[in-house]
Amino acid sequence: MTTPPTPQAPYQQQAQQYPAPQQNWQGAAAGLYASPIPQRRATLGDALASEWTKIRSVRSTMWTLGIMIVLLLGIGLLSAIAVDASGSELGNTPVLSLGFFGVLLGSICVITLGVMTIASEYGTGMIRTTLTACPTRGRVLTAKAIVFFLLTFVITTVTTALVAVLQTAMLGGAEPTGGDWLRATVGVGLYIATLGLLSLAVGALIRHSAGAITIMIAVVLLPLVLAMFMFSQSLADVQQALFEYSIPSQLGAFYDASVASSGPSGWEPLWIMLGVTAVAMIGAYVSLDRRDV
Repeated sequence: MTTPPTPQAPYQQQAQQYPAPQQNWQGAAAGLYASPIPQRRATLGDALASEWTKIRSVRSTMWTLGIMIVLLLGIGLLSAIAVDASGSELGNTPVLSLGFFGVLLGSICVITLGVMTIASEYGTGMIRTTLTACPTRGRVLTAKAIVFFLLTFVITTVTTALVAVLQTAMLGGAEPTGGDWLRATVGVGLYIATLGLLSLAVGALIRHSAGAITIMIAVVLLPLVLAMFMFSQSLADVQQALFEYSIPSQLGAFYDASVASSGPSGWEPLWIMLGVTAVAMIGAYVSLDRRDV
């Protein structure tokens, strides 16, 4: 008597009809995974694109630069309107020098933005993500410096040129020469952008936004304030040096309206600022390379 076949479940019947393919695990283990995404080494151009995306997408950048533009335009035009309304003659006073106070106050905005460009990433911890995406730390700092410098230089130069044109159209006085125009626009733009670069270097060294901004504001204003309260005759030489080499005095030299009667003039303040900034940037590169994040 024949034994009837044992009934099988439906999934067992399907398994017999469609047997599982045999996998060669040894071959799979021996092979390497090939990503469908083309891989290449990150370049400075990639870092520049990343930093440009970050700096233009952060609200603080727009607010800080917007306030700087308002200060440069507002104070420069109000100064020209006040002089024109008073009916006083400028005489030998350069017309372009009326833009000095707006640039001096606007430099505080550039200092703030320069510090926040790198110090804010330490505050939020975003610097770890940045250095993970681009492990070459020097490249990251270089990209930040280039993007920030060019952005600040262009905006400052264009705004100061606009203020200078409007002031010259509103007032009479001594006609500015080509050299005067170049120093009051391109020269001031280079000086302010370099000052912002110095702030970025200090931010990389301090790694704290409030502390770095405080230090930079002290660098700008403290020497001049100290010099104003040095009444002792024995400190006359120190007082004169503080007047001559303070940042407001050097900035005024681009307008032929320096605080001190002697000291750096013409383009000399720019070379001084470039030298100081170069030293600070070297320190920032060394600090970023050797310190933990």
